[in-house]
Amino acid sequence: MNKHNENKFTIKSLAKDISGTIVGAKDFNSKNGFSGIFNVLSDSKEGDIVIRHWINEEGIKIANKNNIACLITENPQGNSVNKAKDLNFPIIIVDKIEIANAFALKWTINKFVSNSKKVVVSGTNGKSTTTHVIYHILKCSGANTFTNTDSKSEYNTLIDPMISKLISDYVLNHNYSKLDYLIIEVSEVQGWLDKQMKNHAYLLTDAINPDSVVITNVAMDHIGLVNSIEEVFEETSGVVKALNKGIALLNYDDTLVRSMRNSTKKGIEIFFFSINNHEEFVDNPKLLRNKLLIFDPIKEAIVYENSTILTLDELPFKSNHFIQNIVAAVAACISLNVPVEYIVKGIKSYKPLKRRFSRILNKPLIIDDFAHNPDGIKATVNAVCDLAGDNEDNIVWIVCAIRGSRGEEINKLNAESLANVILKIKNNSLNKTNIKIILSSSNDVVDNANIVKDFEREIFENILNKNDISFTHYSNLEEALNNTYNLANKEDIILLIGAQGMDPAASLLLNII
Repeated sequence: MNKHNENKFTIKSLAKDISGTIVGAKDFNSKNGFSGIFNVLSDSKEGDIVIRHWINEEGIKIANKNNIACLITENPQGNSVNKAKDLNFPIIIVDKIEIANAFALKWTINKFVSNSKKVVVSGTNGKSTTTHVIYHILKCSGANTFTNTDSKSEYNTLIDPMISKLISDYVLNHNYSKLDYLIIEVSEVQGWLDKQMKNHAYLLTDAINPDSVVITNVAMDHIGLVNSIEEVFEETSGVVKALNKGIALLNYDDTLVRSMRNSTKKGIEIFFFSINNHEEFVDNPKLLRNKLLIFDPIKEAIVYENSTILTLDELPFKSNHFIQNIVAAVAACISLNVPVEYIVKGIKSYKPLKRRFSRILNKPLIIDDFAHNPDGIKATVNAVCDLAGDNEDNIVWIVCAIRGSRGEEINKLNAESLANVILKIKNNSLNKTNIKIILSSSNDVVDNANIVKDFEREIFENILNKNDISFTHYSNLEEALNNTYNLANKEDIILLIGAQGMDPAASLLLNII
């Protein structure tokens, strides 16, 4: 494959397409123009176009030294504009960085992988696992497949050009003349600090122009960027609204997601997936026009068109939220006409992403999960307590990292979710699970952007106290983990939940062990 040195646009036409203003030089800086690569500053090479949310004077010096074609930014800071003029270096200043990154992604896909089948996966919970399962199944089929999903879900946004960079790097590094599939995880809500990127999911999906989309669920998260379930729905449904062709795969069990069938364009096929055997689907003539893949709780199997694809015993996870993710992934692969034998092979051999119900140790059983919002907390705690069974002599230790610098509302909702699921378990006469709560502010492991404020800790603790749920709070994560591990018996279960404040837990625990 050649190096893609040819220009497809001028700096003037680029600025016009992304509604930007050129300052500094009026032409590309590099001798041979645009290299064909949209990049980040730290990895930039001669001829690349760098897109960066903000830039300062030092960044302009680096860009000029690297001979990049031009730099696109939303927030030129300090003396950066004057420095660009002094160096006769071109920068394009835009009002919305997401428009520039959407342009870069669309151009990169058309340039490098225009003939690939493209699938977008979005939703509040489960999108990373669903994306990764689809990717794994396709790899098992022998297909050349790319995904942007990683354990921290860092590369699913239009904040920077990372998806564009990853695609071009992947194709060039593997010398692929053809990539069969792009499986792209899309953040349903996105923003920068407290500023929401309105229509983020729509813009990102529209740039990808997928052949199908998968929506897992709609739930509260990203408090501050959105403040109601209606806003989450509006942002997430942008994925479906942006679909111009192909299939929308929707979670039938989530009424908001199910209703997105009304947001599709003419000619879009609907494919529902569900972990319940919905009799009303069979009896509803309107719904019968759509496809349905279910996990049948009676047969304990994934069923499609009356044929069993996989039984419960063949699944790598048995909890409801993971079965939901697997069913979504299987539905997506069916829609891509992947042979059933490859789907079965992929599911049976699947290993989870880090911090997605990951098993760290067997005795005691230690499970690490990224549960960081109300629905995620509820699903994960229920799954772990199901594993514990009804032996009241054993303890489920829930070590929960409070979300730092995210405000009162998300911590209030998380604490209420934790309290509600614990009370429901305790009020179930058939469930004798003994639960102990450990809270951590994780001051020893988080950076300045994730420090737990006093009011955030207090709102979390106050809600647990209000519900008569006892807990122990530790300022440092290492102390919380060390004490929990030393108090736990070999037959106990330790569940680690939370976002940034729990990310280093696995490595800390392995050192403790």
